[in-house]
Amino acid sequence: MKQVVQNYKSGELALLEVPEPACKAGGVLVRTVYSLISTGTEMMKVSEASMSLVGKAKARPDQVAKVMQSVATNGLSATYRKVTSKLDSYTPLGYSLCGIVEQVGDGITDVAVGDLVACAGNEHALHSELNWVPKNLYSRVPAGVDPRHAAFGTVGSIAMQGVRRGEPQIGDVALVIGLGLIGQLVVQLLTSSGVRVVGVDPDPERCKLAESLGALTCAHPASGIVDTAVDELTHGAGVDQTYLAAGGNTNDPVELAAKLSRDRGRVIDIGKCKLDLPWNAYYEKELDVRFSRSYGPGRYDPSYELEGRDYPIGQVRWTERRNLECVIDLIARDRLDVEPLITHVADFSSAVETYKSLNEGELKAVAVLFRYPDAVARTEPVVTSARVGLVSTPAAGLPAGQPVRLGFIGAGNYASSMLLPHLVERSDVRLEHVATTSALSGANAKRKFGFAAASTDIDNVLGDSSIDAVFVVTRHSSHAELTRQALLAGKSVFVEKPLALSPEELQKVLDAIEESGNDRLQVGFNRRFAPLLHEARGQFGPRVGPATVRYLVNAGRLDHGSWYNQTATEGSRFAGEGGHFIDTVSWLLDADPVSVYATGDLQVTLGYEDGSTAVITYAETGSSGFPKETLDLTADGKVLKFDDFVRASVYSRKKWASSRIPKGRDKGQAAEVDAFLSAVRTGGPMPISVASMAATTLATLAAQASVSNAAPVRIELPVKAGAPA
Repeated sequence: MKQVVQNYKSGELALLEVPEPACKAGGVLVRTVYSLISTGTEMMKVSEASMSLVGKAKARPDQVAKVMQSVATNGLSATYRKVTSKLDSYTPLGYSLCGIVEQVGDGITDVAVGDLVACAGNEHALHSELNWVPKNLYSRVPAGVDPRHAAFGTVGSIAMQGVRRGEPQIGDVALVIGLGLIGQLVVQLLTSSGVRVVGVDPDPERCKLAESLGALTCAHPASGIVDTAVDELTHGAGVDQTYLAAGGNTNDPVELAAKLSRDRGRVIDIGKCKLDLPWNAYYEKELDVRFSRSYGPGRYDPSYELEGRDYPIGQVRWTERRNLECVIDLIARDRLDVEPLITHVADFSSAVETYKSLNEGELKAVAVLFRYPDAVARTEPVVTSARVGLVSTPAAGLPAGQPVRLGFIGAGNYASSMLLPHLVERSDVRLEHVATTSALSGANAKRKFGFAAASTDIDNVLGDSSIDAVFVVTRHSSHAELTRQALLAGKSVFVEKPLALSPEELQKVLDAIEESGNDRLQVGFNRRFAPLLHEARGQFGPRVGPATVRYLVNAGRLDHGSWYNQTATEGSRFAGEGGHFIDTVSWLLDADPVSVYATGDLQVTLGYEDGSTAVITYAETGSSGFPKETLDLTADGKVLKFDDFVRASVYSRKKWASSRIPKGRDKGQAAEVDAFLSAVRTGGPMPISVASMAATTLATLAAQASVSNAAPVRIELPVKAGAPA
């Protein structure tokens, strides 16, 4: 198996092949799914290893003292050999992960093989494919919790233990100094406890993130903004607690803590920061300085960590393991949101490069996860499709001046209200034939929109060689088959969403493309064509780093008689409509999703290759008075806010906002129809690639698979013809 190691003497990082650990009694063997890099503690260790021997000695005076004691006891020569040997050995990295129980040791009854667990410990939760973890250092992860989020369990426990040491009470005001990974978690834990939080960090992006997670005000320590905020919130008394979550060699944090604390306030050291306490300032206020020892009681106690001897709950309420369980519970109940903290997800195979990028400052991150493909495959069912040609096929355009001749299959409410009105007055379009299930509906469509002919036989549309393009606007269950037939008939096809209700249906469509060589297909994902969203995206500008998207769809309840309720034949409501929102996000990010995780209340989390994430909340229980669709995109120090196709704004160096006078909710139907007709007329590429439409369809279907399996689902995109399968 492979494990991340470092040579402390040379600073070399390596992904080393090491023997697999045995499964001993009193613990479990865990195959890692995701492990979390502590961008504070671990990167400090990585940085120290690259120093000279003198630099290492200055960084670790505690170790120098041990060396001097050894020289006095064992002599210089023996001590030199011992120190040199230790420095020139590989040491492990990592201490927070989530994985699958692969083997259970004797005496373990609380988990079983196949269970997902969060694990802790710098000797037992390493960046390694396999770890043996003793009983008190793991916690079972409830069904429905994203393994990426569960990997935060240990780091969350560190933050939680720090908060417990501060003994906050409802209504307190707390100061958090240092808004890295631990600081961001402390902010959330405090705010969820009813504490008003002010944050300090020199990085404006981390300040913005902390404010989005509940802090009232965050700013650079020298700005004066924090001093003013504390004065206003406490009426000049000072904060009740200060949490030191900063590192470095400056004494500024402890001096700021003294300055802004109230009389007899508490100062809690969570990170590893310089503690040269200014005596007068701390004495005059009689400040209570407390240390928070890692994950909680039990840490560094071999009888607890290695032998599994728990502390009685009546004596020690919150131990190391109970803190871990509490953090996982908060994540499971959406009381602790770690998703916004994930800056980057890297494959485990690129661990060395990732550490180097972090150490050299190329990758600026709050939290970075390693993804382990073998284990991920065990937790994530795969929604996939077989190999198919997805390279756009050149098509002949229409003769100059010839209108696009259209056939419609279906002319129900959506076609009649959202599509046909944009076609009926166009001189470059001829409505040739409409085929409907009901003769009367066909006659109505012919009368209202001017079709040349109407019938109840789809072959009259598909078999008419004069028709250039076909619109499929029927019920969901027929979309894939009608699309397949139209493609094989050589037509350009516009099909309303969804393209398919199963991977098998999608595959038949893709097979028809490969068989016919006809990829002239567009799915009715209209939101990406909405003028206001286009304008907002242009104002946001190009994206460099990973993005976070939050998309609330206030769908509301269906009428009792709606055919959308016929899930046995027409698929779930989200399968029918969810593609709209997934496509919108993917268009904004200019990427296709690679993973989907959905909970039963239809909160759908999409993962993208570059580490971007999107959370789509599809809510049926909201107020009808609230807008249907609201979206926020955050990346590169910018925020795009979009409110239901009426308002949009971009927060960057300069704020941009759309007109205050609503021009109606243009959701892009006219523009999407125009783009489709243009492609048919000119023979140019279709507005959306087949690959993207297939990825969106797979991701939509994966949401239900994820709910059913209570696990994330990987999306394996179709590949180009001739590429390795």
